[in-house]
Amino acid sequence: MIYSAGEVKAMEKFLELLRRYKAGEVTEEKILGAVKNFSLATESFGFATIDHGRELRQGFPEVVYAPGKTKEQLKIIFKNLYERSAGNLIASRATREQFEFLAKEIPAAIYDETARMIYVDRDETLTRDENKKILIVTAGTSDVPVAEEARLTAYLWGNAVGTCYDCGVAGIHRLFAHMDEITSASVIIVVAGMEGALASVVGGLTNRPVIAVPTSVGYGASFNGLAALLAMLNSCAAGVGVVNIDNGFGAGVLASKINKS
Repeated sequence: MIYSAGEVKAMEKFLELLRRYKAGEVTEEKILGAVKNFSLATESFGFATIDHGRELRQGFPEVVYAPGKTKEQLKIIFKNLYERSAGNLIASRATREQFEFLAKEIPAAIYDETARMIYVDRDETLTRDENKKILIVTAGTSDVPVAEEARLTAYLWGNAVGTCYDCGVAGIHRLFAHMDEITSASVIIVVAGMEGALASVVGGLTNRPVIAVPTSVGYGASFNGLAALLAMLNSCAAGVGVVNIDNGFGAGVLASKINKS
């Protein structure tokens, strides 16, 4: 099994404590306390309680949802995670204003305008297997921001990721031009608004798991993505799972877990 940098760091600390216990230098009570702290450690700032044990339990530090947080709150949370963890970091749906405020103290932070994501890419233990690639397909160019959120998330989780953008059912020949990528991918994320039909089409072309992401792209009767969501949930193609409207992040994480299982 390949461990993330954060998992390695936490396990090294715990192994050192076990060696000291074996040598009679620490008590059983301290070992039990360490087990709790490593897996369930939290730190409260009043406005937020940070889950520091998540990196050990899940292989990735807690991800910060930026909307609704002040620039100062986001900076405090992200800086604390940066200092207390070893893996890659993400603040999703962030603004450039939030990033510029945060970057003054964390120069390693990067901002992706399209994905609306602040991130730190520092985990050198990750190996991205080109033979197990996640493919992201969009119906239209307007779906790309959600797709880029999924792509960057999957990449930071340690996956090789490919993209096929703007190949929806209105010009389905554009999709068929990407059959080699579709049939060779390990997991496929399909991002579509409007009527959301692309997920069913892709699901019928491959035996790979398909994660459908409805987007809020569309005119009035699309109901901000609800029409695409219902279409995807009612897909007649077998093996299609659906995440929430505009949830590129959730699709990226799920695809990574499937890809690494």
